[in-house]
Amino acid sequence: MKIILLKSYENLGKVGEIVNVKPGFARNYLIPNKIASLATEQNIKALEVFLKSQENKEAKNRINLEVLSKKLNSLTLKFDVQVGEDEKLFGSVTSQMIADELADKGYTVDKKEIVLEETIKELGNFKIAINLGYDLDTKIKVKVQAAK
Repeated sequence: MKIILLKSYENLGKVGEIVNVKPGFARNYLIPNKIASLATEQNIKALEVFLKSQENKEAKNRINLEVLSKKLNSLTLKFDVQVGEDEKLFGSVTSQMIADELADKGYTVDKKEIVLEETIKELGNFKIAINLGYDLDTKIKVKVQAAK
Protein backbone atom coordinates (compact mmCIF):
# COMPACT_ATOMS: atom_id res chain seq x y z
CA MET A 1 0.00 0.00 0.00
CA LYS A 2 1.44 3.39 -0.99
CA ILE A 3 1.26 6.21 1.53
CA ILE A 4 2.55 9.78 1.86
CA LEU A 5 4.39 10.53 5.08
CA LEU A 6 3.00 13.59 6.87
CA LYS A 7 5.65 13.35 9.60
CA SER A 8 9.13 11.92 9.57
CA TYR A 9 9.05 8.37 10.85
CA GLU A 10 12.07 6.32 11.83
CA ASN A 11 12.81 3.43 9.44
CA LEU A 12 10.25 4.70 6.88
CA GLY A 13 11.37 8.12 5.68
CA LYS A 14 10.98 11.87 5.92
CA VAL A 15 8.04 14.23 5.48
CA GLY A 16 6.60 14.17 1.97
CA GLU A 17 8.08 10.87 0.86
CA ILE A 18 5.87 8.29 -0.80
CA VAL A 19 6.60 4.84 0.63
CA ASN A 20 5.21 1.35 0.37
CA VAL A 21 4.05 -0.30 3.61
CA LYS A 22 1.87 -3.23 4.63
CA PRO A 23 -1.85 -2.35 4.51
CA GLY A 24 -2.51 -3.25 8.15
CA PHE A 25 0.32 -1.03 9.41
CA ALA A 26 -1.02 1.88 7.36
CA ARG A 27 -4.71 1.42 8.29
CA ASN A 28 -4.21 0.60 11.96
CA TYR A 29 -1.33 2.83 12.96
CA LEU A 30 0.02 5.38 10.46
CA ILE A 31 -3.23 6.87 9.14
CA PRO A 32 -5.14 7.07 12.48
CA ASN A 33 -2.13 8.71 14.17
CA LYS A 34 -1.86 11.21 11.29
CA ILE A 35 1.67 10.09 10.44
CA ALA A 36 0.67 9.28 6.86
CA SER A 37 -2.16 9.55 4.36
CA LEU A 38 -3.11 7.43 1.37
CA ALA A 39 -1.15 8.18 -1.79
CA THR A 40 -4.12 9.11 -3.98
CA GLU A 41 -3.66 11.39 -6.98
CA GLN A 42 -5.39 14.24 -5.14
CA ASN A 43 -3.14 13.86 -2.08
CA ILE A 44 -0.01 13.67 -4.25
CA LYS A 45 -0.97 16.92 -6.05
CA ALA A 46 -1.67 18.62 -2.72
CA LEU A 47 1.72 17.42 -1.48
CA GLU A 48 3.48 18.89 -4.54
CA VAL A 49 1.80 22.26 -3.98
CA PHE A 50 2.77 22.16 -0.30
CA LEU A 51 6.40 21.27 -1.09
CA LYS A 52 6.67 24.13 -3.63
CA SER A 53 5.35 26.63 -1.09
CA GLN A 54 7.82 25.30 1.49
CA GLU A 55 10.68 25.74 -1.01
CA ASN A 56 9.64 29.35 -1.61
CA LYS A 57 9.47 30.07 2.14
CA GLU A 58 12.86 28.40 2.61
CA ALA A 59 14.43 30.51 -0.16
CA LYS A 60 13.04 33.76 1.30
CA ASN A 61 14.21 32.75 4.79
CA ARG A 62 17.72 32.00 3.46
CA ILE A 63 17.93 35.39 1.71
CA ASN A 64 16.81 37.18 4.90
CA LEU A 65 19.39 35.29 6.96
CA GLU A 66 22.16 36.14 4.47
CA VAL A 67 21.32 39.85 4.78
CA LEU A 68 21.26 39.56 8.58
CA SER A 69 24.61 37.74 8.49
CA LYS A 70 26.23 40.55 6.49
CA LYS A 71 24.92 43.17 8.92
CA LEU A 72 26.06 41.21 11.98
CA ASN A 73 29.56 40.67 10.54
CA SER A 74 30.14 44.43 10.59
CA LEU A 75 28.71 44.92 14.09
CA THR A 76 30.70 45.60 17.26
CA LEU A 77 29.11 45.25 20.70
CA LYS A 78 30.61 47.05 23.69
CA PHE A 79 30.19 45.95 27.28
CA ASP A 80 31.22 48.10 30.24
CA VAL A 81 31.70 45.72 33.16
CA GLN A 82 32.94 45.86 36.73
CA VAL A 83 36.46 44.49 37.16
CA GLY A 84 38.52 43.41 40.13
CA GLU A 85 42.21 42.78 40.55
CA ASP A 86 44.24 41.74 37.50
CA GLU A 87 41.42 43.03 35.30
CA LYS A 88 39.27 39.97 35.98
CA LEU A 89 35.53 40.45 35.58
CA PHE A 90 32.98 40.07 38.34
CA GLY A 91 30.99 37.32 36.61
CA SER A 92 31.24 36.94 32.85
CA VAL A 93 29.76 38.12 29.57
CA THR A 94 27.12 35.53 28.68
CA SER A 95 25.27 34.61 25.51
CA GLN A 96 22.10 36.05 27.08
CA MET A 97 23.83 39.42 27.55
CA ILE A 98 24.97 39.36 23.92
CA ALA A 99 21.46 38.43 22.72
CA ASP A 100 19.95 41.27 24.79
CA GLU A 101 22.45 43.77 23.38
CA LEU A 102 21.67 42.60 19.84
CA ALA A 103 17.95 43.00 20.58
CA ASP A 104 18.61 46.57 21.76
CA LYS A 105 20.25 47.24 18.39
CA GLY A 106 17.23 45.77 16.55
CA TYR A 107 18.48 42.28 15.65
CA THR A 108 16.59 39.17 16.67
CA VAL A 109 19.07 36.45 17.59
CA ASP A 110 18.28 33.65 20.03
CA LYS A 111 20.85 33.06 22.76
CA LYS A 112 21.09 29.42 21.64
CA GLU A 113 22.43 30.59 18.27
CA ILE A 114 25.35 32.39 19.94
CA VAL A 115 28.38 30.11 20.15
CA LEU A 116 30.71 30.95 23.04
CA GLU A 117 33.66 28.58 22.87
CA GLU A 118 34.74 29.65 26.34
CA THR A 119 33.27 32.14 28.77
CA ILE A 120 34.40 35.74 28.55
CA LYS A 121 35.89 36.56 31.96
CA GLU A 122 38.48 39.18 31.07
CA LEU A 123 38.81 42.50 29.30
CA GLY A 124 39.62 42.64 25.60
CA ASN A 125 38.27 42.14 22.11
CA PHE A 126 36.62 38.88 21.09
CA LYS A 127 35.06 37.42 17.94
CA ILE A 128 31.89 35.50 18.72
CA ALA A 129 30.34 33.08 16.23
CA ILE A 130 26.60 33.10 15.61
CA ASN A 131 24.99 30.00 14.10
CA LEU A 132 22.14 31.21 11.88
CA GLY A 133 21.96 27.95 9.92
CA TYR A 134 22.47 27.34 6.20
CA ASP A 135 26.26 27.16 6.78
CA LEU A 136 26.45 30.94 7.14
CA ASP A 137 29.70 32.04 8.78
CA THR A 138 28.65 34.93 11.02
CA LYS A 139 30.92 36.53 13.60
CA ILE A 140 30.37 39.63 15.67
CA LYS A 141 33.00 41.62 17.50
CA VAL A 142 32.61 42.01 21.25
CA LYS A 143 34.63 44.59 23.12
CA VAL A 144 34.74 44.19 26.90
CA GLN A 145 36.04 47.20 28.82
CA ALA A 146 36.16 48.32 32.42
CA ALA A 147 33.27 50.44 33.65
CA LYS A 148 34.24 53.92 34.80
